[in-house]
Amino acid sequence: MREDGRLLAIRRADNGTWELPGGVLELDETPEAGVVREVLEETGVQVEVDELTGVYKNTTRGVVALVFRCKPSGGAERTSSESTAVEWLTPDEVSERMAEVYAIRLLDALDGNGPHVRSHDGKRLIPAG
Repeated sequence: MREDGRLLAIRRADNGTWELPGGVLELDETPEAGVVREVLEETGVQVEVDELTGVYKNTTRGVVALVFRCKPSGGAERTSSESTAVEWLTPDEVSERMAEVYAIRLLDALDGNGPHVRSHDGKRLIPAG
């Protein structure tokens, strides 16, 4: 997240969808180190990890994603083998371009009420309860 409130997003090379940068942790790295590595690999932007803002479970695939709010600390936006576009989006642009299950991760990071814990089926959020 930049100081102006814009959020870093990528258009994935494999399916063309807009999502937040991320990926799978290496066996020997901490979640925070994985965030720094994945964001740099996919976007060219160096970040400092601020705090955990959400935990999101895909109940169809059994995957749990941890989302951290970060701030840029260097580098420059560039695409990679995993991204065809890298942009700093407004919250409204996030809602317009991203599927609900990805947009909510970025929007949750803005509200300061986290960490949020949510489940989804890969397409839609599953109401808590």
